[in-house]
Amino acid sequence: MPDQKFTIMVQKQEGVSYDLADSRYEIEREALDPIGAEIVEVPAQNEEEFIHATAHEADALIARGRRISRTIIENLDKCVVIGLGSVGADTVDVDAATDHGIVVTNVPDVFIDEVADHTMMMFLAAHRRLLLMHQITKEGRWSEGRPHYADIPRLWGQTIGLISFGNVAKAVARRCHAFGLRVIAYDPYVGELEMTAANVEPVTSLFELLERSDFVSMHAPLNAETTHMLSDDQFDRMKDTALFINNGRGPTVDEEALIRALQTRTIAGAALDVFEQEPVSTDNPLLNMDNVICTPHIASATSRMGVETRRRLGRELATVLQGLWPRSAVNPAVLPKTELRRWQPYPQGRGPNR
Repeated sequence: MPDQKFTIMVQKQEGVSYDLADSRYEIEREALDPIGAEIVEVPAQNEEEFIHATAHEADALIARGRRISRTIIENLDKCVVIGLGSVGADTVDVDAATDHGIVVTNVPDVFIDEVADHTMMMFLAAHRRLLLMHQITKEGRWSEGRPHYADIPRLWGQTIGLISFGNVAKAVARRCHAFGLRVIAYDPYVGELEMTAANVEPVTSLFELLERSDFVSMHAPLNAETTHMLSDDQFDRMKDTALFINNGRGPTVDEEALIRALQTRTIAGAALDVFEQEPVSTDNPLLNMDNVICTPHIASATSRMGVETRRRLGRELATVLQGLWPRSAVNPAVLPKTELRRWQPYPQGRGPNR
């Protein structure tokens, strides 16, 4: 291993996490050891302690275990990259990083199929009232099952509306077509030709999508524009027979409004892998409703997910530390932090994967 050239710092987490395995970072170090980069865990109890440890030492940060706020970023002397092992970037103040010439990397294309599969599982289970049927069967109430389907239409020909049309939504659309669903999507940042090429009908307003859909699946990233994107007005526009699915980001939904919509049967049900506050409180009303199915933010989880996201995270950090452009930059408009470091094109001429 070459002499140490770079210091990568990360908040030390309590216990052993799924993503970090045994905290030896062996997978991340596959790409980092050859360039002399060391990962240092910071046992900070608060933001002030984290700043004190990282301000003058960190060439890079791993955004895990602590939100990387504007205050942290403003105190970084020489950091050039903040790495995320996720699709979402809401644990980093990306605007602040951009202002300070720091690249933020993520892994937008690692566990797309897993989340799409989970989305299908969740909404099919909700549509077919799987949990209720399981309970009826266990309790020996065999003859009570069929009456619950008197008001449930066949899936073929129903309409699913996708909010946002990124990688996961595209994978969901492919799966929905196999079930005979009509797919529509709302995303003001995606061209309609990209949607129609995927046999998805673009709609020009969120309200139109909500009014037409039998199923509504949320896939928007979390940012200032999408926080509480769905609230009372939006749920009021949905069919009273509609199901809502969220395997994206919890705070894109006003959870109190969702609870009201479900309690008053403004909508028929929900299938949720994410919540506004996580871990979700055990007294959250959503956990005790007979028209809601929940899972603990595990849509992306498979045997491949943890390993591949860690490997990709290490590669992206190593790429930027060597002055090259990463495969996936959340903020591709960022300028170099200092004139001493010149961004070079990604190897083989590949640019950022937006």
